[in-house]
Amino acid sequence: MAVPQRLRGQVVDVVGRRIFPAEVQIEAGRIADIRELAVAPRRYIMPGLVDAHVHIESSLLPPSEFARLALVHGTVATVSDPHEIANVAGLEGVRWMLDDADRVPLKFSFGVPSCVPSGAFETAGARLDAQQVAGLLQDPRLSHLAEVMDYAGVIDGQEGLHKKIAAARAQGRPIDGHAPGLRGEALKAYVAAGIGTDHECSTLAEAEEKIAAGMKIIVRQGSAARDYEALAPLLGSHPDRVMFCSDDRHPDDLLGGHMDTLVRRALAEGYGLFDVLRAATLNPVRHYGLQVGLLQVGDPADLMEVDDFDSMLIRRVFIEGQLAYDHGRITFQRKPPPPINHFVATPPELEDLRLQATGNEARVMQVRDGQLQTPQVRRRVHVHEGHVAPEPLRDLLKLVVVPRYAPGPVQVGLVEGFGLRRGALASSVAHDAHNIVAVGADDDSLVAALRAVIEAKGGLAVSADGVTDLLALPLAGLMSTLEGAECALRYQSLEQRAQILGSKLQAPLMALSFVALPVIPELKLTDKGLVHSEFGPVPLFFD
Repeated sequence: MAVPQRLRGQVVDVVGRRIFPAEVQIEAGRIADIRELAVAPRRYIMPGLVDAHVHIESSLLPPSEFARLALVHGTVATVSDPHEIANVAGLEGVRWMLDDADRVPLKFSFGVPSCVPSGAFETAGARLDAQQVAGLLQDPRLSHLAEVMDYAGVIDGQEGLHKKIAAARAQGRPIDGHAPGLRGEALKAYVAAGIGTDHECSTLAEAEEKIAAGMKIIVRQGSAARDYEALAPLLGSHPDRVMFCSDDRHPDDLLGGHMDTLVRRALAEGYGLFDVLRAATLNPVRHYGLQVGLLQVGDPADLMEVDDFDSMLIRRVFIEGQLAYDHGRITFQRKPPPPINHFVATPPELEDLRLQATGNEARVMQVRDGQLQTPQVRRRVHVHEGHVAPEPLRDLLKLVVVPRYAPGPVQVGLVEGFGLRRGALASSVAHDAHNIVAVGADDDSLVAALRAVIEAKGGLAVSADGVTDLLALPLAGLMSTLEGAECALRYQSLEQRAQILGSKLQAPLMALSFVALPVIPELKLTDKGLVHSEFGPVPLFFD
């Protein structure tokens, strides 16, 4: 039987919006009593933080290892979409994530992936139909219908998608949205289908329109997309309609901070303490019905102790009354998960990467730092002996997608914004289908980087001057088996080498992972070719 615990300090009551000296009594993993005192130590006792939308796989770590990094930052729970591994391994992948998460104290609230595959213009490794989604919704470990990315399918009444939404609504489950730039009547139709959140807003006006339509806004600050600066005013104007999330956070960023970073920043900018804390605790707990405590009598004892609100230095973290993090030490042992993968690709040859010209002007994808949207731009290209080669001095590089799950032609396009002057980057993390994607300033480096990733059956590679560095990702081609800090340092080393090769992007490998995602505007390259989010498949060259 667990021994009752008593914690003394300044209790931060996010529900009652007050701070007071008290003793918190914990029994059997729950808060048995909170007794106010005349005086108490200066340390603050407050609810643990919640990431309201995250793809755990994007940390390049399995859930059990993600937990070891996140707990350091006061995170006690996540609302997670196992969409990435579902696109690779289907039902088996979702259950693998659930089983691995069960081995650690951090509370993972997984959603049922709604769009596997995410659309018709890419080939995933699996498919989840409406019947399978309805079946997964019966599992109590799955709390909601995860982001409905095919907003066009919702608006157009696509039958299979609406069956998935209906299954979630029938069980009273929250339904997450994903609708970048959706406005007006189309937005109203999307919300009317029962979709309650959006984490894709990039402007304040868009977020305010979505709130007026009935949605809650999840303010995202991740490794690739960073919308906090634009959306932070919502903390003051609509504190009851806002949550915080990271969406996709790579391991080096996770090593440095998580939701605590957003809380610290918002407080430093002068937003109200309780408005900020409710976005990181109360709002997601109540919206998703999480079994996560809010420091109320009877709640699970999910809480943390911090020195002050300026530093947000976290001393201890408790989950259901058990000490999970103690002054720099994670209290539970790591256990590497069992293997899982789906990888049959073969390395391409130089000939596969040749880009035959059918015109002098091409559709070029434009990558912008800190954004997932990649506009189409029109560029004149240099044609030599009927082919187009990369022009790194113009920042015009080759973009390549190799099919992962079955033999097929290599797709080649053009991209600007990466800034590589030499070398190439390759990745088996390529949202959402996770085929193999690469960008390069020369074909030899492209082939070398792709070969390294494919021979490892998953990974991230940087190749130049005959030298290839690889971070292997043997777990579904998405996640590492390394200890979290080591994975973070290895990943950081790859990013730094990419920047040495000329990239000006803050996270070039993260940016690369989104160039094949056709549900994000505007121009993308998938294993089926060049795709425009509005017009569908388009030719590379203009007539």
